[in-house]
Amino acid sequence: MTRTAVVTGGASGIGAAIAVQLAKDGLHVVVADRDEAAADRLAAQIGGESWVADLSDTTALEDLHLECDVLVNNAGVQRVAPIEEFSPEDFRLIQRLMLEAPFLLTRAALPHMYERGWGRIINVSSAHGLRASAFKVAYVAAKHGLEGLSKVTALEGAAHGVTSNCINPGYVRTPLVEKQIADQAATHGIPEEEVIEKIMLTRSAIKSLIDPEDVGALASFLASDAAGMVTGASYAMDGGWTAQ
Repeated sequence: MTRTAVVTGGASGIGAAIAVQLAKDGLHVVVADRDEAAADRLAAQIGGESWVADLSDTTALEDLHLECDVLVNNAGVQRVAPIEEFSPEDFRLIQRLMLEAPFLLTRAALPHMYERGWGRIINVSSAHGLRASAFKVAYVAAKHGLEGLSKVTALEGAAHGVTSNCINPGYVRTPLVEKQIADQAATHGIPEEEVIEKIMLTRSAIKSLIDPEDVGALASFLASDAAGMVTGASYAMDGGWTAQ
């Protein structure tokens, strides 16, 4: 029987890499994204299907029932500002999208997984789920909350064959990060490689960005039968950032 995976924020970046890898592994992949054209395009490419949804509209998720075997909570955004200047609405948006929506999607998916006696919840957290950085209060708070959600899901799901884990990447080479690098290089008048090493990766022992496909490979393992005893864990993929 073919297993089904739902990947949120699945049309680009990390989500797309995970969707492509899970499709290669033989899963039927639902690409969930608010960008309809991008979701349709990737779904067609990998033989899956698209689900167009704005996951920040959490009220719409309260009565949802998801029939999937693997749920990848990946969708997210970033806002950067000092706490005293941080927009309350931006703070609420990030909590809805990156903490409340994963809770509601997990809630929607567990009954089917429990019925099957097998399931995988994979939460794309961040090094910021384990460490803090200034000016990222909403993102850090949401990712720390996601870590707790993942662990509780692991404890409750254990008796039903359901695992729950976090992947904690540092900076991943995505279009969003590439734009940040170019902007920083222009602002500081330095080469882009210097931005990566001296500004973005100051706390990382390995001075290079992570390829999205590497995150996809770890998600592939966590979604597999071989990972049946791996649950409640947080997998740092950050070049040694959180080792300090």
